[in-house]
Amino acid sequence: MKPITKINRRRFLKTTGIGLAGLPLATNAITKITPADKIRVAHIGTGNMGSSHIRWFSAFPDVETIALCDVDKLRLNDAKKLLQSRNPSANPDLYSDFRYIIDRKDIDVVTCATPDHWHAMVAIMAFESGKDVYGEKPLSYSPREGQVMLEALKHHNRIFQLGTQIHAGENYHRVAEIIQSGALGKINTVRLWKTGGTKGLGFPPNEMPPEHLDWDMWLGPAPYSEYTPVKCHGTFRSFFDYSGGVFADFWCHIADIMYMSVSPENLTSIDARGEVPDDGIADTPKWIDVDFKFKDLDVFWTTKPPQVPNAENMHIGAHFEGEKGTLTCDYENRIIKIGNETFSDLPEVPKTLPRSPGHQRNFLDAVKSRNQPESNLEYARKMTLPMHLALISFRLKRKLSWDSTREEFKNDSAANFLLARKYRSPWKLPDY
Repeated sequence: MKPITKINRRRFLKTTGIGLAGLPLATNAITKITPADKIRVAHIGTGNMGSSHIRWFSAFPDVETIALCDVDKLRLNDAKKLLQSRNPSANPDLYSDFRYIIDRKDIDVVTCATPDHWHAMVAIMAFESGKDVYGEKPLSYSPREGQVMLEALKHHNRIFQLGTQIHAGENYHRVAEIIQSGALGKINTVRLWKTGGTKGLGFPPNEMPPEHLDWDMWLGPAPYSEYTPVKCHGTFRSFFDYSGGVFADFWCHIADIMYMSVSPENLTSIDARGEVPDDGIADTPKWIDVDFKFKDLDVFWTTKPPQVPNAENMHIGAHFEGEKGTLTCDYENRIIKIGNETFSDLPEVPKTLPRSPGHQRNFLDAVKSRNQPESNLEYARKMTLPMHLALISFRLKRKLSWDSTREEFKNDSAANFLLARKYRSPWKLPDY
């Protein structure tokens, strides 16, 4: 099947999951998959992470990949070749408009590796059509999108796993066990960091989009912009129209261990500082430092490693400060200090958390059991929210007060305005 680039109005109404008036359409069909069934998967977005999705899911004997979608025909054709190199009998249907995948009743699961500003819309429409979703991080472009995603998931009884692959690893589970055991005492401070930030990308002129790219569909609900390559593949996160820079990209990977370990509650204030590049058109943070105040917990994000032992050699990390000791970790390592002694583990702390069968396997098992996986949407939304709020503080250049119960800023209409954005027509975020 040739990639589809056009869709008429009647087909649009049928396949978007929402009408032009913004009302959900009744397209849901509950998936029932037995343990012996093959799970029929479609991949939406086939670039770098999308290619990883193809590799991961094609390796499972109980998965059949039946469709691929990308707005770039070159990437789409490469994705088909990749799939067939791993499974020569595969013959996936190819699309450049994901709504045709949403419309199909023979697809159980979609994976989403689109640019960030598409994550919510793809997931919501998939939920509405009775499909489960494995979605890449960050969870959503805005806080409001995360709310609607969760409401749609619950309404349609769907399964979702966020692509935080590190979550499934042994190190994160062991860190959480040690901290939850009380061996370090009550944790009062957590320091998170990720080195690096947005580069300016120069001042390239606008161009005509290449023929193999549907630029209008790539933009989707984002504001209209003339095409320049640096706004597209690989560097789109350098622009607030589509994402939030390195900070938005990596927040969930390291904030994840904080939420696994101490489950911070009742965020009350966010104070971000930083700069945007001055040598190009990019506008997401060149560097960003943020102070978060939770109930009984102070959290600090920095672009440079904090001045604590063993952090200087970690390009990303978390440092937990407790009454009895500290723990510093990255994806694979952990360093525990109690008094004058340093440990890599505390053998006396028992294993209390069940281990993952593997991040993608955990999701597929959840699709069959109908029990939510570890990196489920409710957990992911809670963990992602502070990142969004920090970027709002960064853009407004001031400290913000947050009402965790109402999920709104206190007495700040400008900040509350940035909790959501109006979609570019004809796209519209549904209400639930």
